[in-house]
Amino acid sequence: MTLPSAPRGRPRDSRAHQAILTATTELVTEVGYADTSIGAVAARAGVGKDTVYRRWSGKAELVYEAVFTQTEAAPAPDTGTLAGDLTALLEALIREFSAPAAAAALPGLLADFAATPDLRARIRSQFLAPAKDSLVAVFERAAQRGETDPAVPVDLVLDTLAGAVFFHIGLVGEQPGPRLATQLAAIVGRGIETR
Repeated sequence: MTLPSAPRGRPRDSRAHQAILTATTELVTEVGYADTSIGAVAARAGVGKDTVYRRWSGKAELVYEAVFTQTEAAPAPDTGTLAGDLTALLEALIREFSAPAAAAALPGLLADFAATPDLRARIRSQFLAPAKDSLVAVFERAAQRGETDPAVPVDLVLDTLAGAVFFHIGLVGEQPGPRLATQLAAIVGRGIETR
């Protein structure tokens, strides 16, 4: 009987990972996306550049994870109603897009995404797909409660929610009012509710 071999190299240090993400967010906020470099991130995080490149393919992927995945990493909301779940999800998206790091990162990230199809594909598969998969439960519960049809296109609904927040805050530059999440949840909820 052969035993499975141990993984090669040192195991990843979760403290280093978090230090890199924190350093990235701080630098993007302080100097902007264009002036944030892997070298500066590594120096601030107290790691070597190789440590950064072992985890991320480059600056865009690193900045995306540091700035725009807190909402995606959170557990799917479960308030007991579709309207409540959509509102909670939108409140988290609004907080994320309203953060200073998001405003600083967005223009450069959009340019890099437009110029690099491989980067878009990696972001979609590594970050967006798992986040959407975790939110399927929100819509499954809503369908079980009779609030929406089981055939609702979850991907399209989530894109609509994120797109509305992105356009309102990221592109137009509006400061979100206290009722923005509730209003958007009501509009989208009405569009997908069972009739």
